[in-house]
Amino acid sequence: MQEFTDRVAVITGAAAGIGRGLAERCIKEGMKVVIADIDEETIRKCEAEWNDDGASVLAIPTDVSKLSDVEHLAKETLGAFGAVHLLCNNAGVIVPGVIWENTLADWEWVLGVNLWGVIHGIHVFVPLMLLQDSEAHIVNTASPAGLVAGPGWGIYRVTKHGVISLSETLYYDLAQLGAKLKVSVLCPDTVNTKFVDSGRIRPAELQNESNNQIRRPEVELQEQTLRQALSNGTSPDQVADHVFNGIRAEKFYILMQFDRGERPQWSERVRIRTENILQEVNPS
Repeated sequence: MQEFTDRVAVITGAAAGIGRGLAERCIKEGMKVVIADIDEETIRKCEAEWNDDGASVLAIPTDVSKLSDVEHLAKETLGAFGAVHLLCNNAGVIVPGVIWENTLADWEWVLGVNLWGVIHGIHVFVPLMLLQDSEAHIVNTASPAGLVAGPGWGIYRVTKHGVISLSETLYYDLAQLGAKLKVSVLCPDTVNTKFVDSGRIRPAELQNESNNQIRRPEVELQEQTLRQALSNGTSPDQVADHVFNGIRAEKFYILMQFDRGERPQWSERVRIRTENILQEVNPS
């Protein structure tokens, strides 16, 4: 996909972070932009601000874990703009903890947004985008956590491994068709966002009872480490630059990594993990 002016972009998780950065970049590219998020107040403010600046933006409150919401998102997009050329399945949340102590509500919430949100996006939008028979692109936001393993954040890791596998399969399926629709999977490493505080938008029906929460010292340390890494991470604008470069080059894997000093970059961890699997060596 090379032309973006007057094309239509749909971005989930657009209220903040990477999603907001992608929306701002789409506007700079001259696109018509549909911003979707469960945080209605914020996307309404973005809609008003960007439209006042001359952009063409439509805000649609959306819970991507609900198929009906994603279907509504598609209907409103087509009603307003008549097509979809760029879909960014970007909404994501995270919870700390060790996996045997995470609640089923934790699992339902994170899988619902991170994995089912992408599944719903593909299920609803891909048939529409194929019918257009024009250049189009899907970007699914995953994470290096979907390429490597380690302690903590287990539910998040499961979802991001799933998003990468789902995206790879979609890539092969579209290639078999010779479709003009392409797909990329984004693994952006740490980005300067409030992502670790995503619990603030957690639905009431999936909240945990506070007296049931176990806060192990190692879990506290993992959360502190992630907060520090995010605060020193790259900007959402830089991520958006990489995404658009990847779209123009039709790159499937859009990877970003940064030097962490003595800690191995995650690309090295991918290599080690792959070698361990092939040699039947225990995880290291």
